[in-house]
Amino acid sequence: MRLACAGAFAVLSAGTAFSAAAPEPQPTPTVEQRLAAMEAYFQNSDPSAALADAQGHIPAGLTTPVVGVPGPGHNGWVMLSAALVLFMTLPGLAIFYGGLVRRKNVLSILAQCLGVTSLVTVIWWAVGYSLAFAPGGPVLGHIFGGLDYAFLRGVGSAPNTTYSPWVSHNVFSMFQMMFAIITPALIIGAVAERMRFQAMLTFVGLWMFVVYLPVVHMAWGGDGLMNGVGNPHAPIRALDFAGGMAVEMASGWSSLILCLIVGRRINYGKELFAPHSMVFCMVGAGMLWVGWYGFNAGSAVASDGIASNAFLTTTLAGAVASGAWALAEWVVRGKASVLGFCSGIVAGLVAITPACGFVNASGAILIGLLGGLVPFLAVYKLKAWLKYDDSLDVFGVHGVAGTMGLLLTGLLADPAVNAHLTTGAAVQNGLARLVGNGLWLEQVKAIGVTFLVVTVGTAVVAYAVQAMMPMRISPEEEDSGLDISEHGEEGYIL
Repeated sequence: MRLACAGAFAVLSAGTAFSAAAPEPQPTPTVEQRLAAMEAYFQNSDPSAALADAQGHIPAGLTTPVVGVPGPGHNGWVMLSAALVLFMTLPGLAIFYGGLVRRKNVLSILAQCLGVTSLVTVIWWAVGYSLAFAPGGPVLGHIFGGLDYAFLRGVGSAPNTTYSPWVSHNVFSMFQMMFAIITPALIIGAVAERMRFQAMLTFVGLWMFVVYLPVVHMAWGGDGLMNGVGNPHAPIRALDFAGGMAVEMASGWSSLILCLIVGRRINYGKELFAPHSMVFCMVGAGMLWVGWYGFNAGSAVASDGIASNAFLTTTLAGAVASGAWALAEWVVRGKASVLGFCSGIVAGLVAITPACGFVNASGAILIGLLGGLVPFLAVYKLKAWLKYDDSLDVFGVHGVAGTMGLLLTGLLADPAVNAHLTTGAAVQNGLARLVGNGLWLEQVKAIGVTFLVVTVGTAVVAYAVQAMMPMRISPEEEDSGLDISEHGEEGYIL
């Protein structure tokens, strides 16, 4: 009897084990579904859509090898683009700005670029990326992201489909970090040759939270206030392809506010503050132009047709603006300077940044022409009228050209260039009806919001830093130069 019971128990146990080990059969995708998912890779579209049945439902458990997997080509391009954007700061901006200051201050520019890079990287890892790109909360969700990605928790190699079906989440986060690095680094130029290193880093650390992160979330966050393409419920349906709001307006208008608060350099307007190396300036400008392809074309977050259009328009606008600025100099002063050519390059690239993925070649030519002429007038006329000391013309180039570029985006956006203007989220939020009609009004709204956040936020941060520590070096230190007084080094030993 005991043997019989034991045998029955063994049989039942074996049967139970066998049934527990047998998994539920999973649906198998058809050949057509697998091919459609692969086609989605080449079209840079959502691969999971290829699995849907006639009613648009995806059967539970049904997947293919491409769903949730980074696409090599798209991923590779965004990794390269991230490196190009870092190249813009180190060494591009450092050499460009370094050549424009006097010889006794060249190392201070390099040190501030390096310091900003290190500081912003830590902020981005801790909470910066999360506040910029994580889903927002119920109260301020349109303005700030939440803490889902704090310390880059959960930011792995699988794509975050809110931003791309094919690019790894960690790659996307690093690409956006390079934008976060160069934006405050641009502000360095406005107060070059007179602001303390410690005060600059303190300002940047606070400014990231008060200005940069909320503007980025509003412009590009999945539930951002002004993300007209990516957020179907955005209250302001604006377009900003690569950083007209978050980078150019944020850095440019902040520069104006900060240089007004810090004050002018000693003897400003009485003596000539000539660049110490136009060779450095030209080499740095060239590096910025090369890096800008990652900045603009990389903002497609894919190696696709929109990226190639951004590559084209970036090239045209930069080249046209360079010549336009130099031509304006020749008309006004009788000579076209190397500094004019370089300033025009940067101004044209700034102006096309928000528009590069939305306008055609002719639109890029017009933006480049205005991008060379309008900032030229701001630098040579507006600055003289208002008598503010923006050392390296950050406001005149980035603030003016970036604001103008955002407005021109609304006037020149072409649905034939970017399908997002006529399909998907754009249709849901009515953006298609605004193209060529009222989109410019949405751009004006976005410009107004950005202007308020940036100017008020920068003033609050600057006065807070001023209350904590002296922002300016002493007159004696300014006379000897920041290289010696702040860093104990010299750029050149002659």
